[in-house]
Amino acid sequence: MASSTTRKYETRNRDPNPKIAALLVIDMQIYFSSIVKPILQNVLTTIDLCRRASIPVFFTRHLHKSTTDAGMLSEWWEDDLIIDGTVDSEMIPEIDRQIIKPEEEIVEKSTYSAFHNTRLQEKLVAIGVEEVIVIGVMTNLCCETTAREAFVKGCRVFFSTDATATVNQELQDATLMNLAYGFAYLVDCERLRGGLLRN
Repeated sequence: MASSTTRKYETRNRDPNPKIAALLVIDMQIYFSSIVKPILQNVLTTIDLCRRASIPVFFTRHLHKSTTDAGMLSEWWEDDLIIDGTVDSEMIPEIDRQIIKPEEEIVEKSTYSAFHNTRLQEKLVAIGVEEVIVIGVMTNLCCETTAREAFVKGCRVFFSTDATATVNQELQDATLMNLAYGFAYLVDCERLRGGLLRN
């Protein structure tokens, strides 16, 4: 049974196909620790479920080489940027040391989308990925932008309601409502557990 948040906004119901899916774990970095904390267990559970279903996992890191290479993000966030080489830019300990396997990739990005100026699209195409499952932070910025771009690029998108988070519930709900209306199937740990085990 789906969570109440999933049921509230979903317009369509579908399970990912493990044979053509990839998991995108967005920006689980120390900078976002306070936002990550409430969803950490669900993130780890989702990663485990996908691995058990032989779904490839890709992690992203958001960072800038300096405050001058951030484009519009520097205008929007001014001095509140994640600079490469700082503690804030590193993956949270629960992900960095215990989770990422040698064969799993970390995609470095400098804007909201995990596809922009990265080779993520080529990597997904090369391994036959047609569906993506999106988890991580922040729901309304990097997760939503990545999900929308994946959809535009022709991927079927599954978006987690309980393994994504942002600064407040209003923004969380707004993203879920928008994505469910025209871009993504909403999932949570419970639905993934049932759907992936059935395949």
